[in-house]
Amino acid sequence: MGEFTDKVKGNVNEAIGKAKQAIAGDPNDPDRTEKGDKLEAEGMAQELKGKAQQFAGKVKGALGDDI
Repeated sequence: MGEFTDKVKGNVNEAIGKAKQAIAGDPNDPDRTEKGDKLEAEGMAQELKGKAQQFAGKVKGALGDDI
């Protein structure tokens, strides 16, 4: 069960992270605010968290949820 849960949580976090980055806008836009920079950083971190969760799910699947 842990494998599936980790993969789902990972997919959700990755999608939310990508959405935050898209909302932040173009990093080369001279009118972009500090809020946009912060939102992009949060999005990148959340996307990485999601990828890590997906990886953990794959490892659990390979090991049979023994970890």
